[in-house]
Amino acid sequence: MEIDALLERINKREYKVGIIGLGYVGLPLMWTFHEKNMPVIGFDIDEKKVHCINDGIPYIKHLGEDKMQLLSKSAICEATADFTRLPEADALLLCVPTPLNTYREPEMKFVEQTTRVVSKHLRKGQLVILESTTWPGTTEELMIPILEKESGLKSGKDFFVAYSPEREDPGNADFNTAKIPKVVGAHGEKALKLACELYNTAIIQTVPVSNTKTAEAVKLTENIFRSVNIALVNELKVVYSKMGIDVHEVLDAAETKPFGFMKFTPGPGLGGHCIPIDPFYLTWKAREFEQNTRFIELAGEINTSMPRYVVQRTLEALNSQSKSIRGSRILIIGLAYKPDVDDDRESPTYKLMDYFDEMGAEVEYYDPYVPVIKGAREYPHWAGKKSVTWDKSTIEKFDVIVISTNHSEIDYTKLSDWHNLIVDTRNSMKHIDSKNGHIWKA
Repeated sequence: MEIDALLERINKREYKVGIIGLGYVGLPLMWTFHEKNMPVIGFDIDEKKVHCINDGIPYIKHLGEDKMQLLSKSAICEATADFTRLPEADALLLCVPTPLNTYREPEMKFVEQTTRVVSKHLRKGQLVILESTTWPGTTEELMIPILEKESGLKSGKDFFVAYSPEREDPGNADFNTAKIPKVVGAHGEKALKLACELYNTAIIQTVPVSNTKTAEAVKLTENIFRSVNIALVNELKVVYSKMGIDVHEVLDAAETKPFGFMKFTPGPGLGGHCIPIDPFYLTWKAREFEQNTRFIELAGEINTSMPRYVVQRTLEALNSQSKSIRGSRILIIGLAYKPDVDDDRESPTYKLMDYFDEMGAEVEYYDPYVPVIKGAREYPHWAGKKSVTWDKSTIEKFDVIVISTNHSEIDYTKLSDWHNLIVDTRNSMKHIDSKNGHIWKA
């Protein structure tokens, strides 16, 4: 099929978008295309997600019941676990996990396995786009060879390949998928034109770059920028604390400068699927070119050390009341990695729970967005654990409260009245007077 005919089908909203992986990236993308009247078919190996979409049941908080009901009733949208239906889609967008293994090396099995499945059903004229964060070169060095070998088709001639990194920020009301510009790199001019035209139907702006490798590097650069700057303020937090200086007061004052400063906020460690992981994709790839990434690795070391700093401050807080951590009851507030979402991927709270548990403490958590732990990849031993209830009689039974995530619906004034020892890692209690030093910053 000629490129002009494909472009015309996009403009007429006859071009079907296939989305593989219906999680925190794929599901919002499905909604965004559907909202712009593009026919969408979603694919996932998890049949529970498929049934939720087709039955209108929400499983990601910020894409609530109203939107899920609209998806379920739509004549142009459906989900399936039947991958033999891949040829029905004109474009296939891969939104699959790209974690790190235990050695901080890219774990590409999900991308590779999905690409092999796509290659078995690939037909002429299809557009394949990888959205998962990965190392520069993945699309051309890993994906295209698999697609061409397994299908017998040729990229740029028989089918088209592009890379466009996801930029999701779960729970951010100001920037949903449709409002975030889309960086697009492709294997050839035809693929670039086709991919940009597709995203232009649903996204506020496309930002074409010269090739897939550049687009892959853009995503890594964005998250390395955040990782390094968060590491900086985390280090300043520790240093200033020793000096008797409140780092949050410093940062608030510094933020008043109208140029040359961008505020980042310290915390108990990094969370989410991007910032704790993405920088190490570049670190791994750089070794192939005999390049060191000392700055990136140092930032990683600082950020991963923060849970231990929180534990140390908790030990000091308990000691101030002549209590040992062994045998103490500790309540951690917040399991999600950021405020007001139900996303617990890579949450530093899990690391805190492990550390306290190993030290002989009894650990519980409270999170209104995560009532039950479903089982994080690296922390399966916490699966099934339930959030405690939010009431005075429950809260006051603990020896210390550790605020790990600052959900906005939590009444911190009430928490201060309910308990006399609180370790605050998020500056949540900044407007509350610390009676007798009962609030410890960490």
